[in-house]
Amino acid sequence: MFKKTILAGLTAFGLGAGAALAAGGGGHVTDFRFPFEGPFGTYDQAQLQRGLQVYTEICSACHGLKFVPYRSLAQPGGPSLSEDQMRAYAAQFETFDPALDDWRTSTPTDYFPQSALSNAPDLSLMAKARAGFHGPYGTGFNQFIRGIGGPEYIASMLVGFTGEEKEEAGTILYENEAFGGYMAMSPVLYGDDVEYADGTEATAEQIAKDVSAFLMWTAEPKMMARKQAGLTAVLFLGILTILLYFTNKKLWAPYKNRDV
Repeated sequence: MFKKTILAGLTAFGLGAGAALAAGGGGHVTDFRFPFEGPFGTYDQAQLQRGLQVYTEICSACHGLKFVPYRSLAQPGGPSLSEDQMRAYAAQFETFDPALDDWRTSTPTDYFPQSALSNAPDLSLMAKARAGFHGPYGTGFNQFIRGIGGPEYIASMLVGFTGEEKEEAGTILYENEAFGGYMAMSPVLYGDDVEYADGTEATAEQIAKDVSAFLMWTAEPKMMARKQAGLTAVLFLGILTILLYFTNKKLWAPYKNRDV
């Protein structure tokens, strides 16, 4: 289902110190709409599977997901691959086994590889580590309304290259609107970079949104369970409040109309 393509020199999502140079003063982040937003939002299983495909064919050449176990790909609330698909996917990678002092085929209990390049940051928690929305004036009110905006930042950065270039100290820098200046990472998406198995049109924006949604899941795989637990708690507290209100009225009713 998935193909692992090694793209030499590709530094997708190069947001670390080694890849992000000559930062400008605050970039423009597009407020993309994601199905998991809001208190009742949920992950789109098809989108997560497309995002996994994008990561596998493009991003995995340089970036790792060292905190994500392969078995999580088959768990509810995520890409939800079948058990056979998950095992076949894990078998594409190798894991170093200290007991064997050698590399072996990965199993479901193993984790995704680490980043292949020293200046390529791990993407496991990137969607939670980046903030797309701020303020006003440091109050965080905008983030309360729109969320932290990590996935929006990643998607905006991937499609935010203007085509302008400049050279500094022998390094070619590329202007990026989301980054707010010039960065060492070159454009990585051009559209039709992958061929989706479900027939979805692979525009650059679609690819950016899909992989950003997948990275949101890697950063918070239990989001759906957390939202369900929160909704249950709110309903329980609401019912409890109503019961306490009527209990209070019944207990104090005989005394409210008595003469002091």
